[in-house]
Amino acid sequence: MSTIVLSNLHKRFGDFTAVHDTNLTVGNGRFVVLLGPSGYGKTTTLRMIAGLELPTSGQILIDGEDVTGLRARQRDIAFVFQMFALYPHMTVRNNIAFPLKNEGITRREIAARVDAAAHMLRIEGLLDRKTGGLSGGDRQRVALGRAIVRHPKAFLMDEPLSSLDAKLREELRIELKRLHRTIGATII
Repeated sequence: MSTIVLSNLHKRFGDFTAVHDTNLTVGNGRFVVLLGPSGYGKTTTLRMIAGLELPTSGQILIDGEDVTGLRARQRDIAFVFQMFALYPHMTVRNNIAFPLKNEGITRREIAARVDAAAHMLRIEGLLDRKTGGLSGGDRQRVALGRAIVRHPKAFLMDEPLSSLDAKLREELRIELKRLHRTIGATII
């Protein structure tokens, strides 16, 4: 996986400063949680690491490479959004496979990766169902599966449990810890 370094990262939106001179090093394979009240720049920081927002100033390094000006697709980062961002008209299998289909990966390899991710997340029985009718916990697992199949350098998760009820939140906290131990990924 990867080491991520933020150096004097700063982001302004007009007169509003969302992130002010942030310095952070996330070591290879670490699981780091950003905590703070709403509006303190957590999501903006994740979006800058992912390449979805460009910083006003500062530097982002991934494995020693300056990626500050690179587009999101050039960073090899998986982003799990707060509201899942699934395609409700597609099956679970097709949602998980979606990021691999345009990368020139063979159908056999895609099927193997989807099956492995589904097994890891214990959603094998859902692969042929549409995502629209799934519970919040199952939709979150599908979103995680879509990130896992890419074998990215790092995973960024923006409040991945916030829209779930208390019982599901607790279950998925345990799942995220198990997932981290299993794949050894750098996770923020």
